[in-house]
Amino acid sequence: MTHPTPHPPVAGLLLAAGGGRRLGGRPKALLDFRGRPLVEHAVRVLREGGCSQVYVVLGAAADEVRRRAGLAGCVLVENPEWEQGMGSSLRAGLRRLSEDKGYGAALTSLVDQPGIGPAAVARVLGAGRATGLAAASYDGERGHPVLFGADRWADIARTATGDRGARAYLEAHAAELTLVECGDVAQAYDIDLPEDLARLEV
Repeated sequence: MTHPTPHPPVAGLLLAAGGGRRLGGRPKALLDFRGRPLVEHAVRVLREGGCSQVYVVLGAAADEVRRRAGLAGCVLVENPEWEQGMGSSLRAGLRRLSEDKGYGAALTSLVDQPGIGPAAVARVLGAGRATGLAAASYDGERGHPVLFGADRWADIARTATGDRGARAYLEAHAAELTLVECGDVAQAYDIDLPEDLARLEV
């Protein structure tokens, strides 16, 4: 009797470097959510969704985030170029994952989307294990989280610029992308503007 080959582990890659420019310069990782920094919630979601290890890319107020947030067990990656946008954080995270080796894929999420929980992470992770490229969709619109197989990381890093992140890569490889509908278990809003902060008070 042959046993199925175990899948290599999937790392969670949390992009948490943003400075919250449109929030008056409040770093998104440190926004208050249920009495704790928002970054802690985002890490817990990735863990509960099935990621074997969580990498957190820090930028704005990185020292304060390290001091105030409970991130024990996470791999912290500092992005000195965080002001250049999300693309630089994605590059920094994928570079570190490549150096550490052993992961079959990275499941990428954003710190400012607290409406996305473990159920959506688990769905995308499950679909992505088979295809190596999968993303949550909300009423047919592509969103986060997104899973990238390790063989794609170098190409993604090459095209990740500004605030577009992996968008150019995903558009170029749309035919290979598995979309996983998650609108029934998650809400894909961002905390970008002062009026969005009310969503953190639930």
